[in-house]
Amino acid sequence: MAYDLIVIGTGPGGYVCAIRAAQLGMKVAVVEKRATHGGTCLNVGCIPSKALLHASERYAEAADGFAAMGIKVSPALDLPAMLAFKDQGVKGNVDGVAFLLKKNKIDHFHGTGRILGPGRVEVTFINGEREVVEGKAIVIATGSEVAALPGIAIDEETVISSTGALSLKAVPKRLVVIGGGYIGLELGSVWSRLGSAVTVVEMLPRLAPGLDGEVANALKRVLEKQGLAFKLGTKVVKADTKGKSVKLTLEPAQGGKSETLECDVVLVAVGRIPNTQGLGLAEAGIKTDNRGRVVVDDRFQTSVPGIYAIGDVIKGPMLAHKAEEEGIAVAEILAGQAGHVNYDVIPSVIYTAPEVASVGKTEEELKEAGIAYRVGKFPFTANGRAKVNRTTEGFVKVLAEESRDRVLGVHIIGADAGTMIAEAAVLMEFGGSAEDLARICHAHPTLNEAVKEAALAVDKRPIHM
Repeated sequence: MAYDLIVIGTGPGGYVCAIRAAQLGMKVAVVEKRATHGGTCLNVGCIPSKALLHASERYAEAADGFAAMGIKVSPALDLPAMLAFKDQGVKGNVDGVAFLLKKNKIDHFHGTGRILGPGRVEVTFINGEREVVEGKAIVIATGSEVAALPGIAIDEETVISSTGALSLKAVPKRLVVIGGGYIGLELGSVWSRLGSAVTVVEMLPRLAPGLDGEVANALKRVLEKQGLAFKLGTKVVKADTKGKSVKLTLEPAQGGKSETLECDVVLVAVGRIPNTQGLGLAEAGIKTDNRGRVVVDDRFQTSVPGIYAIGDVIKGPMLAHKAEEEGIAVAEILAGQAGHVNYDVIPSVIYTAPEVASVGKTEEELKEAGIAYRVGKFPFTANGRAKVNRTTEGFVKVLAEESRDRVLGVHIIGADAGTMIAEAAVLMEFGGSAEDLARICHAHPTLNEAVKEAALAVDKRPIHM
């Protein structure tokens, strides 16, 4: 059977692309090498990590926060039950994707896909058998994989990746996280709440590269108060795993005297790389850049006509929702519609406690571009709902163009920031101004009122500060 579209990979980008294409009347097939759909995100990424973040937050709150609200409990950690809770959540999500594919009459091939050329994908099944699937268009949506650190082998026991960090059989007494990005900070937070002494080692002089600098500094301070330790401007050059503990050799990133740091478990979280091995890209004539990403044009087409790519395998932030939007755009382009993604309005969230959420430009980016802007900030200490909820850490920061007042960036560190950032994204998608945001009636009492107040602060007229 010849399909209209073959999608390789059923992560958030791939399965969304397949579903949208089916909605538009195409006959669609998907190729997935995992036993379950959903890709890294649903199986060993976004979903399981959020389950552990949620559970560990509730555990920490029960231990340290309930008493102040008149609730007396003495929580005890049942790690196997917490991991089972995580697995149950994963199963519900991946089963949901399988149901959606079936509902939309999408055929699925469980095996490894290799592109033979335009319109032809060879699928190798687990039993070694092969089948060539043919279609008018192919979309590469194979996502990304854990980036390795040279000289440090991941065994998923004492030296673990983000995947291993989701299934530790015991809480390590001492955990070192290599990498101060969102993955390392989230998983480091989980195990810190459950009892680990966590040290984060980051080669750059700051946390979370790409985050607004003021917000990144605030995040570091609040995580330090929670017990995490940081070694910034430091690189790991060696890991000795021969003894009972892991001995890490650290050096200043700019050069200098080395030191040794001992721990029980090391989490390598230095980033992710495009997952393109075995796809046959070079043989098919599909160009990649110097970072291994598939090169595409503004319609997501590769150097080979009829073959497209989306998500983590192409340039841009490695975010599930970015991949989803690209998947929808490609499906609509193939159907003759005007598929489009606005890369200036893609929110990002770090799911620590408090959360950090951003959309648009940072102050550093605006300064580098020479764009004149105004800043409005409002702290959650002055928000009524945050006060009664005892979630007063953090603030909202609105960056608006000086000449036209158009909102260029919004950055939030605070409870439920990941939800609150959505209204900023909506406003920016329609080219709204800080005055527009300030004039919108926000329900009281809500945390979102801090967004309104920050917008008022752009014009130096906040009400509650």
